[in-house]
Amino acid sequence: MKRLFDLLLGLAAGLCLLLPLLLVALLVRATSRGPVLYWSDRVGRHNIIFKMPKFRTMKLDTPAVATHLLSSPDRFLTPVGSLLRKTSLDELPQIWSIIKGDMSFVGPRPALFNQYDLIELRTQYGVHELVPGLTGWAQINGRDELPIPQKVQLDAEYVRRRSFWFDLRILWLTFVKVLRRDGVSH
Repeated sequence: MKRLFDLLLGLAAGLCLLLPLLLVALLVRATSRGPVLYWSDRVGRHNIIFKMPKFRTMKLDTPAVATHLLSSPDRFLTPVGSLLRKTSLDELPQIWSIIKGDMSFVGPRPALFNQYDLIELRTQYGVHELVPGLTGWAQINGRDELPIPQKVQLDAEYVRRRSFWFDLRILWLTFVKVLRRDGVSH
């Protein structure tokens, strides 16, 4: 049922957001050189690597590490990068990953391929068995500000509590957080 929900909502969202997707793509193209999309190597279900698209918010020479590990992340942002991140518009291309089945609307956020500590902890707690999500229980409880052990505890709590109604609650709370721009550090 979750996969059908993701597919139907993903197709509907893709159609509804087609114009905003095109506008953001034009904005990225007009303000920085390089591709519009950044394809990030992410860890999916069963720790299998997949390519996750995002609108590019960082300059081409940015190291492939989590943003919080950069010494001064602001210097790597494109002219519209900060705006796209604060409004979460950079995440919109992930609808493609949801339609494709690499991601779900709700689940643990996919780790970067080189976040070994996060991947190892998630594997210990069985979180790696889930399809990663556009949003998740950890995202609405701290997002970028959470230390990895706390993030994994929230992911493990999601594993225990997951249900269709819990997913709907997480989607609603995500919508509220995005509107308020809560928990975005870069």
